[in-house]
Amino acid sequence: MIAIRSRDDRGVERNGWLDSRHTFSFGHYFDPAHMGFRALRVINEDRVIPGAGFPPHGHRDMEIISYVLDGALEHKDSTGTSSVIRPGEVQRMTAGTGVRHSEYNASKTEPVHFLQIWILPGREGLAPGYEQRAFPAADRRGRWRQVASQNGRDGSITVHQDVDLYASLLAAGERIGFDLRLGRHAWIQVARGQVRLNGEPVKQGDGVAISGETKIEVEGETDAEVLLFDLA
Repeated sequence: MIAIRSRDDRGVERNGWLDSRHTFSFGHYFDPAHMGFRALRVINEDRVIPGAGFPPHGHRDMEIISYVLDGALEHKDSTGTSSVIRPGEVQRMTAGTGVRHSEYNASKTEPVHFLQIWILPGREGLAPGYEQRAFPAADRRGRWRQVASQNGRDGSITVHQDVDLYASLLAAGERIGFDLRLGRHAWIQVARGQVRLNGEPVKQGDGVAISGETKIEVEGETDAEVLLFDLA
């Protein structure tokens, strides 16, 4: 089964500094039909104006991944971590027993555009933690590059859940396949551009839930950036 979650049906939050689109229920947006998919709980597509951002706030018992598409995102948290995340870099924060953090646009002149992804951990009460790694465009071009996994394999960041996250950059007309193991599920998020997934058109901002399938083929209709979550 392949079910497309249209970008036009997402929740919307707009204020003077933030334009956010919620694939799943989040904040003031609640849709009981879209509470997440398997262990994937949140995919927010955020655009933040120069110099603005999210002031310090708390989280617990969640794996939080930030994936920057354009600009630079400044992160600070209560563990003492301070960093800037740029395109091609992936950050994981384990909220665990509790952590406070802030996220601001690191630029005073350019907007930042990023995806914030929440994954339910395999167990509660983990120690707070942080990890960030760079994945060059050349390593993601025309292939699935693993950027997160439960055991940190192939140089990916570690997440405390049975999930494999892959990223790919596709040129128009370029095709890549993925073999989904029996009993596994997948979520595909088109971060930019437009693709065909098993022949179905999928646009920037769309998500796709996949269950009961073993073969996935993605073809770029335009230059595109795509994330694939392989989930238990």
